[in-house]
Amino acid sequence: MLTTKRKPAGVSEILLEEFMAPLAITQTALAEAMGVPRKHVNELCNGRRNITAPTALILARVFGNSAELWLNIQRRNDLWDAIHSPRESARIQRARPIQVAA
Repeated sequence: MLTTKRKPAGVSEILLEEFMAPLAITQTALAEAMGVPRKHVNELCNGRRNITAPTALILARVFGNSAELWLNIQRRNDLWDAIHSPRESARIQRARPIQVAA
């Protein structure tokens, strides 16, 4: 379980700092390469859109890496958010393991 207090780097941070900036790619150029509207890329870059399986596959194809990379970034953040959300934490704490008869 994620126990760190510092939120992991998000999709937007990784996309912008590790891919777009070093390659000098604009949002418009990335949207064209991905075959999606510019708004889609803008929402990814601003943390307003999560990575879905299809988006992960597209980004993997565009950048020559794996869909798992993008999905793991999203998964890590989703887990961190759930663990650090008071509402979700309360729901998680109410859950009890199933007792299996021996």
